[in-house]
Amino acid sequence: MKKLAGFCAGLLAVLSVGGSAVVAQDSPMTGPPKVLIIEREWVKPGKGGAAHEKSESAFVNAFTAAKWPTHYFAAESLSGKPRVLFFIGYPSFEAWEKDNHDMQKNATLSAAIGRAVAADGDLLTDYEQSVYTYNPELSLRTEGASIAHSRYFEISVWTVKPGHRAEWMQLVKMYHDGFEKAVPNANWALFESYYGANNGGVYLAISRMTSLAEDDASMGDSKKFSDAMGPEGMKKISELTAACLESTQTNLLEFNPKMSYPGDDWIKQDSFWKPKASSAVTAVAKKPATAPPTP
Repeated sequence: MKKLAGFCAGLLAVLSVGGSAVVAQDSPMTGPPKVLIIEREWVKPGKGGAAHEKSESAFVNAFTAAKWPTHYFAAESLSGKPRVLFFIGYPSFEAWEKDNHDMQKNATLSAAIGRAVAADGDLLTDYEQSVYTYNPELSLRTEGASIAHSRYFEISVWTVKPGHRAEWMQLVKMYHDGFEKAVPNANWALFESYYGANNGGVYLAISRMTSLAEDDASMGDSKKFSDAMGPEGMKKISELTAACLESTQTNLLEFNPKMSYPGDDWIKQDSFWKPKASSAVTAVAKKPATAPPTP
């Protein structure tokens, strides 16, 4: 769903979704992970930028020192309230469980987590962790995709009305088929909420971009899609949208390598992810990125 703007009497916001979404463990995964953990940190006014990067670098240094096999990356908001999202991917819930338990068994890492969280917490107004599952049937052109060379995410959040999942599935399938036919470069990864705030009925469509010039280039995609669907198809989309969607919002985020702990394969692919020289590698760890979700 690349730039679906203005459809359905404005009920669909601008969407730009695609690509593979996240890093996982050392064993490579093909395409998006089955289980996606997203941590959100809302930053106090004046506490972002270098101050937050310094705090997060302590987590990165600790995982680097521990040679931890699970990797993650950070993206800072360019729209909405100032916040940072951290993305962690797993091939299964079992793999997530194993990572949790391995961290708990590491006394040095566990002790450092508490200290790091306390320091990082002084910079934040709020924190949230949510869990999503990948839906390959409703995603387009994601297998084998890499985001190592990407620099931005656009994330569209859709809230579906209770009892209207069937209409939602039909709606996304229409977009999938239409964009697959009309827009060769269209691609997106769709995730459904599983645990955390608003679990169930909330969907994320994640797009990767190398440059914001891609936004400029995609301005005509909506017309291509509309022409391919025809009047009857667009009428059906309008009806399904009115029936199943409660709300939608799209935001832009920029990757921040200084807050990220990428795998060696990403660093080899693109020097953007290469860690900068640090005066000291402090033995402190990341926030409980893989802690079990709050019920």
